Amino acid sequence: MGGLSVEREVSLRSGENCFRALASLGYDVVRIDALRDVGARMIEAGIDVAFLALHGRYGEDGTIQGLLDIMGIPYTGSGVLASALGMHKIAAKKVVAQSGVPTPDFYEFGRHEEARTAAAAIVERMGLPVMVKPVQEGSSLGVAKCADRDTLEECLESGRRQFGQMFVEQFIEGREITVGVLERSDGLQVLPTLELVPKNEFYDYEAKYTHGMTEFILPARLSSETAVEVDRLSVAAFRAIGCRGYGRVDFMVAADETPYFTEINTLPGMTDLSDLPAQAREAGIGYAELVELILLSVVSDARISA
Repeated sequence: MGGLSVEREVSLRSGENCFRALASLGYDVVRIDALRDVGARMIEAGIDVAFLALHGRYGEDGTIQGLLDIMGIPYTGSGVLASALGMHKIAAKKVVAQSGVPTPDFYEFGRHEEARTAAAAIVERMGLPVMVKPVQEGSSLGVAKCADRDTLEECLESGRRQFGQMFVEQFIEGREITVGVLERSDGLQVLPTLELVPKNEFYDYEAKYTHGMTEFILPARLSSETAVEVDRLSVAAFRAIGCRGYGRVDFMVAADETPYFTEINTLPGMTDLSDLPAQAREAGIGYAELVELILLSVVSDARISA
């Protein structure tokens, strides 16, 4: 939990909830803040399995997963490749699109490209508004909706300074939904689709982690045909990225009911306001049960049994 990313505070909240759930079930569990001495901390604690409640860089991008693989410690969630793909939004979109999952058009803003040149090309290709996003951040950090060319230029420049590589995504007018996927012993379980209705212009960081800022509609207001298609596309995306254990797939559903994949989360938030626990609850899975399912999807070794 915790870690070095800008999502540290959210991770601490996720980790504390998971810690309490595991402790309540009788597991011998310790909190480990994933700072630069995390390897030594794990050796000192003598852990049998790592339950990852990390978000963002160094926790969700394959780096901690690689360290755990080297150390021979089983861990929850996806492996190195799937984690790296899921965290890199452009790579995820390319891989998922190759599997037949629709995704909004996008423009890769080059590291040395002038913002003015890029903005002109983007407006000609996609029109306005558009969404500007960091390539490798979570929790909607750095995401901006740009309705004019000047704002687009400013967001590209400021985003590159603060977050590094940026890209621009076609704006899809419609409903924002998210779908949880759990890996069970008998296959994948798709959780009820959650529709997100934020009070802000879109589902940004404030709307995600501030009580009362987003209305959850469960199940989402979709036709039966679209609901079935969303479930199918969620599984297709989960498998295309190579996810393991659990994940959450995000879509925009256009006015014509076409679902467009936007991103996949390989270590979804587990806070009191997070999407996945709400979806699990709608499916009749309590928080502690969800945490245990995630744990046991990786290892059922008697050493960690409650």
